[in-house]
Amino acid sequence: MQPMLARVVIALTTSALAATGIAVSAPPAGAVTTMSTRYLLNHLERGTEHPAGYERSKFTLWTDADGDGCDARDEVLVAEAGTKPPGGGCSLSGGRWRSKYDGLVTRDASTFDIDHMVPLNEAWQSGAWSWSAATRKAYANDLGYNASLIAVSAHSNRSKGDREPQDWMPEKSAYGCTYAKQWVAVKWRWHLSVSAAERRFLAAELATCGWPRVTRPSRPAISTGTVSPTPTPTPTATVTSGPQTVGYSVHPGAFCSEHGWYGYTSLGTLMRCTITSTDSSYRWRSA
Repeated sequence: MQPMLARVVIALTTSALAATGIAVSAPPAGAVTTMSTRYLLNHLERGTEHPAGYERSKFTLWTDADGDGCDARDEVLVAEAGTKPPGGGCSLSGGRWRSKYDGLVTRDASTFDIDHMVPLNEAWQSGAWSWSAATRKAYANDLGYNASLIAVSAHSNRSKGDREPQDWMPEKSAYGCTYAKQWVAVKWRWHLSVSAAERRFLAAELATCGWPRVTRPSRPAISTGTVSPTPTPTPTATVTSGPQTVGYSVHPGAFCSEHGWYGYTSLGTLMRCTITSTDSSYRWRSA
């Protein structure tokens, strides 16, 4: 994406996210603009997956949040066109696109899909199951970080499905390091967790890639809806219900971003995301 176009997309997206009620803050002057993937991966919550209840319809797709007549799908295609459509605006006729996953080139935008770097089902299992409808909508149409949505061939997108990186990587091996780093960046942006197998694979892949840096993702505020507890053994502690409970997916001592929230270990022990007088980092600790 060209620098000027990237700035335009970011500006449009800031207003688009604000329109959904998702808080977005601009980075302060002089703020760090890139981050190490080692840091991001180490600060992702490690949790069990929550497959129950997923339906694609729970994520509202392709909205026109800024009201310019282009929905999110069109915005991505316009931004990623190697040859820009001559008509301008939302026109896609006459453009040219190359799929980063497999190198396929097309002049017919209808043959390309807009892939969610972290698929909707994977996002659901990694934390979106507890989100409000507004947060899921913002995630599904995320133009605020250029790694979140990507235009690729329909074949490669459907080959990927909702699989994690240890089960699927792009056919174009030269894109592997970029794919792994962007996966981690998007998960960190949206406070999504990683499974043990997922983390092991990503650590090995990114280490081989030299732990590349990524553009620092902003982190939209996450609002939660009414959630159902994950089916697990009955906890031994008193259950704390309500939107400030993250479920049974926390690990004692792990970093956390749900300040003051409660959660449970796989054995049902009640934990809280908090700091101590000797440790200013938020971690899951015994409640």
